[in-house]
Amino acid sequence: MKVIYHKDFLPSYTMDPAAATGRIDAVLKEIQGQVTFIDAVAATEKDIATVHTRSHMDMVRRDGIYDIAALAAGGAIQSAEIGLSEPCFALIRPPGHHASAGNCWGFCYFNNMAIALEKLRRDNKIKTAFVLDFDLHYGDGTVNILGGRGYVDLYNPSASNRRDYVSSVEKWLFSRSVDIIGVSAGFDNHINDWGGLLSTQDYQDMGRMVREASQKNQGGCFAILEGGYNHDVLGKNVKAFIEGMDLTV
Repeated sequence: MKVIYHKDFLPSYTMDPAAATGRIDAVLKEIQGQVTFIDAVAATEKDIATVHTRSHMDMVRRDGIYDIAALAAGGAIQSAEIGLSEPCFALIRPPGHHASAGNCWGFCYFNNMAIALEKLRRDNKIKTAFVLDFDLHYGDGTVNILGGRGYVDLYNPSASNRRDYVSSVEKWLFSRSVDIIGVSAGFDNHINDWGGLLSTQDYQDMGRMVREASQKNQGGCFAILEGGYNHDVLGKNVKAFIEGMDLTV
């Protein structure tokens, strides 16, 4: 399976948990030798400006985060484009699902998912999409940007137990027929992370459901990294999800 990645995602770029040293390394340790890495290429200003205001882009520049945020957004675009023909995962940061058109919070700067899907739609590669955001935190930025555009269905699951959570994901995935499924893959709802709910097996099961739903639709699927802050389990959870998505497994 192809994974979009760049060495520039390794260093800490600011003082927040998503930028912590060792976070990306923890994932690389688990998946090295089992996936095909493709270097991320930065999104163009045009791609970013389709989703974000110029004033917001200028703010990100002033904060000194523009280059790494543009690289993450570009990695998301590449993952979505590859995802049209085979499952793909973007091992990128900063995350993006709390970034709205003109503001951001929660360790996010540019909305990677929205930028990727808007690029596919502008290039006439998709007409419909579904976004599954299983991060612990509600993807408000993605909803704010894409929620009213008419071609995207969005789902942020929430439940008090694992069984209901995964069951709801399965129900939503298989009740929609779309050209592509995009996953905002945050792993901070793991039993040993901030949320304390899901098991590593649950992530593998959700990966498999995404793959099977895309096959049913005769469409594509891709995922991009959002949250996940316990380095001891993050790599294992990402690996499990990738194994679930992987067509060769």
